[in-house]
Amino acid sequence: MDSTRPDLRLFVLHHAGGSHLLYRDWPQRLPDTWDVRLLDAPGHGLLLELPQIPDAGRLADYLLRSIEPELTCPYALFGHSMGALVTYEIIRGAVGRGLPLPVWAGVSARCAPQLAGPGSGIHELPDAELRTRLRLLGGTPDGVFDDPELWDLYDPIIRADLRLVETWRPAPDAGPLPVALSAFAGALDHSAAPRRMAGWAEHSEHFLGLRVFDGGHFYFQADPGPLLRQIERDATTALRAAGAARS
Repeated sequence: MDSTRPDLRLFVLHHAGGSHLLYRDWPQRLPDTWDVRLLDAPGHGLLLELPQIPDAGRLADYLLRSIEPELTCPYALFGHSMGALVTYEIIRGAVGRGLPLPVWAGVSARCAPQLAGPGSGIHELPDAELRTRLRLLGGTPDGVFDDPELWDLYDPIIRADLRLVETWRPAPDAGPLPVALSAFAGALDHSAAPRRMAGWAEHSEHFLGLRVFDGGHFYFQADPGPLLRQIERDATTALRAAGAARS
């Protein structure tokens, strides 16, 4: 066996208005036998010059096609907030196209699909109200709110992402995903409270549980250690189970 082949390739999908930057130290803090890939959606991070994709299904298809050549070893997905619903759609796309499926997926700070309904219209709020909401949510550097030029650049990006999240609906005939799945929530997250995350159990044939951490929507921002240790435990459990099933 190729000694350079990773035990697991983990793809990390960022939140609305974000990029890989919030997760930039994760590769060094996860097992060195893993290959951790931090993805950017078009219009974000390293892909800032590309036009944003305003639809979750099309964004998932774009990302799936971009990682398809890398699906040469056991792989997993982790998505936070907007990244969680895109993770869900990527797996549905892989199922539909007959591609290799992830051995594990983690969905964080995104209510279960069956709770998706008419959005609250946050993406249409006046500037001052939107900035207040985003400050309370966390995850955005204060400098973005305090610098008018930075805000002018950021405003259309976050509004487009929020619209994507608020208008997304799961396919009505979607069955449980045939992958092991864990859900992650912040105990004080008012936008994706643990009780609203618990319903993810209905969307996996191998639900590993709801993991609740201290904090709000960005419960891991100050110290990602507890989350990363749980990701390692859950993904390793799923990886071993997949290996046992193949043997």
